[in-house]
Amino acid sequence: MNDLFDHRQVRRAFSRAAHHYDDAAALQREVGARLLESLDYYDERALREAQGGKPRAPQRVLDIGCGPGHAAVQMQQRWPKAQVIALDLALPMAREARDNARQMRPAVSNPVSRLLASRPQPLCADARALPLADGSVDVLFSNLCLQWVEDLPAVFAGFRRVLRPDGLMVLSTFGPDTLWELREAFGHADSAPHVSPFASIAQFGDALIAAGFKDPVLDRDEFHMQHDSLADLMRELRTLGATNALSTRRRSLTGRARFARAGQAYEPMRRDGKLPATWEVISAHAWGPQPGTPIRVGGVDEVAVPVARIPIRRRG
Repeated sequence: MNDLFDHRQVRRAFSRAAHHYDDAAALQREVGARLLESLDYYDERALREAQGGKPRAPQRVLDIGCGPGHAAVQMQQRWPKAQVIALDLALPMAREARDNARQMRPAVSNPVSRLLASRPQPLCADARALPLADGSVDVLFSNLCLQWVEDLPAVFAGFRRVLRPDGLMVLSTFGPDTLWELREAFGHADSAPHVSPFASIAQFGDALIAAGFKDPVLDRDEFHMQHDSLADLMRELRTLGATNALSTRRRSLTGRARFARAGQAYEPMRRDGKLPATWEVISAHAWGPQPGTPIRVGGVDEVAVPVARIPIRRRG
């Protein structure tokens, strides 16, 4: 069976985008900032478990799909003694994370301690095959990376393997309403796929439960961005590395005639002089299961996710 995504193309696209990624990553930074707030759950649980003693800080933190590494730097500042690993599929992205980590100010004042202070460690690796030991990660963080993975149950099995029991996992990904306007516009131009299919919140939640994660909590937001033109939107996507990486994509360039037809189909959606672009973001946090917890398949130990009750928050 062929993979949905051409992962070599994913690596190439993000490798090319690494140096200028931050120029267009306002949405990614906003979602990342909200995801970082979920780390409070780890500290709150550690404080409860300390029972008057010193709360246990995480020893190893893993940022999967770290991009330029800004979240990894913030987690290192939050937990200065932790080993923070900034992992990305694209080597140039891992290098950007390394360079940004070098510029961080250690949260200590002693000159010797500053030299010895921890910084995020870059690692070029695939989220689908994590090169880490079982139960070696206390906090697993991944912001807007999993939309490039077609087999969520398999990747969640890998996440479960490396996450220690009762470790915290916080994730975000794009949902199926992402760029629906662009998908519809190009649907008038040709029959080739131009926008990736994204997992729904129900599929995402089902995969988390099937992998055995404890107490998963999911949320969904819609962000509405605006662009001057279709060309402007496409330039932003290229800057982000978010190009078409489907295995079934058209391998030739989109011709002028097809692009013009897509632009004409997009124009009736223009509001207040701008073309809209919707981004649906699914976020989740869950806890690592105890050893021996079964991976739930075939309806065994089935748990329902009340998807209909999850509110949609629309952000401008």
